[in-house]
Amino acid sequence: MTEAILLVGGKGTRLRPLTVRTPKPMVRAAGVPFLTHQLARAKAAGVEHIVLATSYLAEVFEPYFGDGSSLGLHLEYVTEEEPLGTGGAIRNAAARLHSAPDDPVLVFNGDILTGLDIRALVRTHRSSGADVSLHLTKVADPRAYGLVPTDGTGRVTAFLEKPQTPEEIVTDQINAGAYVFRRSVIDTIPAGRPVSVERETFPELLSAGAHLQGMVDSTYWLDLGTPAAFVRGSADLVLGRAPSPAVPGRCGDRLVLPTATVAPDAKLTGGTVVGEGAFVAEGARVFGSTILPGAVIEPHAVITDSLIGTDARVGRRSVLTGTVIGDGAVIGPDNELRDGVRVWCDARIPAGAVRFSSDQ
Repeated sequence: MTEAILLVGGKGTRLRPLTVRTPKPMVRAAGVPFLTHQLARAKAAGVEHIVLATSYLAEVFEPYFGDGSSLGLHLEYVTEEEPLGTGGAIRNAAARLHSAPDDPVLVFNGDILTGLDIRALVRTHRSSGADVSLHLTKVADPRAYGLVPTDGTGRVTAFLEKPQTPEEIVTDQINAGAYVFRRSVIDTIPAGRPVSVERETFPELLSAGAHLQGMVDSTYWLDLGTPAAFVRGSADLVLGRAPSPAVPGRCGDRLVLPTATVAPDAKLTGGTVVGEGAFVAEGARVFGSTILPGAVIEPHAVITDSLIGTDARVGRRSVLTGTVIGDGAVIGPDNELRDGVRVWCDARIPAGAVRFSSDQ
């Protein structure tokens, strides 16, 4: 297998305001655009040619990655004029593939952080003779996902929508967002219209008698669809819990990018990242958080499990926990922002304007 399609067209609405100005795969995780980690892992598995299926803010990708030569890859870009869904995007990008009809083609989503053994998935695909092979993972609570039961040989027997009752939870296996297609199968997806590979393509292939094979791989897996998950994924990359050859530095408690400035007595722990040109002042404490390029953390601010956008500023003594601060926003001194708060790009919060405790 030498070719892949990478689906990077989503709007990332659950991640806003991170994705107001930046497509989700280009938001930085562990110091580089998240997409870099996926490309590096595909390269390590032997993939040489990747077609990026773009849509939202499509113009951002090529200026950054170019032809892919810096990563040892050949990259091409296909842009959807109108969103085509996962299946439609795969079909639309397939025109740039060079594979023969029976060759395997890797397809993966641009918002999944995983330790999947890609070569093992391809071996499973070849040895089983499948038309499509799916990476499956087990989750403790599958109610938020579509279920994918398999028989004793790993062959997929059904695709079940999100279960509504305990009786409907027949397996803890879910679709983990990476597939190997027989090249000819991609051509059976309808062209020129939105198609969901999960709700339309796979169930129709199954009902038509196609062989869909599941491979359960229970290594690291995280859907980066929410701000909290994205922050956690970045920290796990820095800590070495999630594998990636693209982390720009040694794994450890912190990752400080070149040109960033951190005061000697500032404390950075829990997989914190400080991006290029960012500044963390004296007495600041930052745990498990991402500070994007150009952001400023003023003296004695305390930031936990949060993401601070590009060129944003957090005022002195402000305390942020589980929050997302958009690009260019300014949080004045002595504010307290708690779990789930999102501050939009370029917003201004005056000193002491938001608190959860007494001002004494």
